[in-house]
Amino acid sequence: MGHFKHIIIILLGTSAVLFSCKNSWDLEPLDRISSSRILASEEGVRSWMANLYYQAPFEEFGFSGTAFHKGTANTVGFYQDQFTDNAINSQGNNIDVSTWWDYGFLRDVNYLLQQTENMTLLSNEQRTEIEAEGHFLRAFGYFALAKRYGGVPIIREYQEYTPDPEDLKVARSTEKETWDFVMEEFDLAAAGLPLVRTGADSRRATRWLALAMKARAALFAASIAKYGARDGLEGEAVELGLIHMSPSDANGYYLQCIDACKEIIQSGQFALYMPNPASPAEAEENLIKMFSDPSVAPSEMMSIYSYGDPEVVACHSYEFWCNSNQTRLSAPHSGRMNPVLDLVDAYEYYAYPGRDGTIVTRTDGNTTDYDGFKASHDYLHFDTPSQIFEGKDARLWATCILPGTTFRGREITIQAGYVARNGSATYEGSSNTSISLADTTIYQYGAASSDNYSGFDQSQHFVMTRTGFCYKKFLSTKELKENELGKNTNSYPIMRYAEVLLTYAEAVFESGEGNSALARTCLNATRRRAGHTTDIDLTSEHIQRERRVELAFENDRFWTLIRRREFQKVFASGSRKALDPLIDLRVSPPKYIFVRKVVLKEVPHTWENKNYYLAIPGTASNGCIQNPQW
Repeated sequence: MGHFKHIIIILLGTSAVLFSCKNSWDLEPLDRISSSRILASEEGVRSWMANLYYQAPFEEFGFSGTAFHKGTANTVGFYQDQFTDNAINSQGNNIDVSTWWDYGFLRDVNYLLQQTENMTLLSNEQRTEIEAEGHFLRAFGYFALAKRYGGVPIIREYQEYTPDPEDLKVARSTEKETWDFVMEEFDLAAAGLPLVRTGADSRRATRWLALAMKARAALFAASIAKYGARDGLEGEAVELGLIHMSPSDANGYYLQCIDACKEIIQSGQFALYMPNPASPAEAEENLIKMFSDPSVAPSEMMSIYSYGDPEVVACHSYEFWCNSNQTRLSAPHSGRMNPVLDLVDAYEYYAYPGRDGTIVTRTDGNTTDYDGFKASHDYLHFDTPSQIFEGKDARLWATCILPGTTFRGREITIQAGYVARNGSATYEGSSNTSISLADTTIYQYGAASSDNYSGFDQSQHFVMTRTGFCYKKFLSTKELKENELGKNTNSYPIMRYAEVLLTYAEAVFESGEGNSALARTCLNATRRRAGHTTDIDLTSEHIQRERRVELAFENDRFWTLIRRREFQKVFASGSRKALDPLIDLRVSPPKYIFVRKVVLKEVPHTWENKNYYLAIPGTASNGCIQNPQW
């Protein structure tokens, strides 16, 4: 990963047959070094592995809704959580599923596995580790395919090219066969990988990472077996088992998930970062520190994706796209990640453990009216814009910039408008209107200049939140320089111990197997780290809420909705929600009220169930049976 110089090779796996275009390493020209000779030396193997890690489908900062490793070219700041009920893009309303059909990467992995016996300059121990690492990468690649396409062609051996493409075609395996292959590959990886990596190798796979990834994949497979029929898909691919599995298969995968998690937990090698804060404020501080710099939490970060020299594009552009307007410096299209009220409501209030922390804005307690401000309603009043969020989970404050809070030394102004003394409201829209009150001028968006506010102004829609919240998680707490905007090198957590704990809890609950007392302890551990002092019971509702708020913006919510077949339920109402702060001039002194409403300019969505399995590329040439409705 980041500790190796990236060797960038274009390998596209969407050709008519299931192999990549022949690349230069497959040839034997007299003026170049052959692939086999490269893999004969330790440095050659290191370079090859660097290339494989670069190609592997890690969903890190450079991952968008349409592609991997987009880096500074990440298309208009689209990230996967914006296609869920966690966030929305400040401009777009897309709901998309990323495609990845890269048999070029898998072919390179197969070549590595073929050549391990020829690595005579390496010790037996080194060859064993390299072979196990190859199995890890192959498992990781097939996991990425299975969760997008169901059953796929499984190619176990390196394919030599022949003049007849028909010789290279491989039929799709069933979905169960594909998931079983993923499990087997992670087992082979775990058996041969070292327990610890140090120095330049510290970002490479270990036994623990292989087990954690197996647990993630096994939970996915179990969920598909248990809930897959919710998608209602029919057709040849279903009849042949290329997609869907029997519900009777679920517990087998849940048990594999439980066993993998249990080994990690019982090893004692990992722990949550700062697991017992003295207060919610301390919990917030700890979480911000960990998210802005994952390297401070080696006990929790089981794997992080590192970046290197910005001059060779070994960097990412999260700061460029995701800052609030007031902290974006000169980035012309920042503020693209807008957390939505749907997510904010999920964070508990400490006073009401085990319940969604749905924000109440009216004295009658109504939280289902999204039709905007009405003068006839009696709204709750607050002295400051952030007061309404007091008592909420510290993870909310560490994940989102809330109206009136401070980030990088600046108070972030997020105000949708005002209510005049006659009860008429001016809010959202394009122009920053104003009204005089005694010796003061009240501006609709909270300030005269757009440099001094961060929300709702649609004349500046490419940098303004339209939900009432700005993004915070993973952003640096330090003031950036202009030349750092699109060249960020802070790390991304690929696997956290917190996920292992929540995965164990879910697998135990869903299967009825395993240690339920331990599962309950695991569920409550992440809550205690967030400042909660009251434990909650092991229920599906509690597990899914905890997973959502703990792993927000870590590319988990999207895949949870996929594997549990819940996208159609989440988007049944069509629109995501916003919280509009208004300053109410009908009271003296003026106070803040909040209006629950549909996101400004949101286009209502319906989820098409065919998206649970994407279209297999190139079926006209490769002979693969297509997924339903494509």
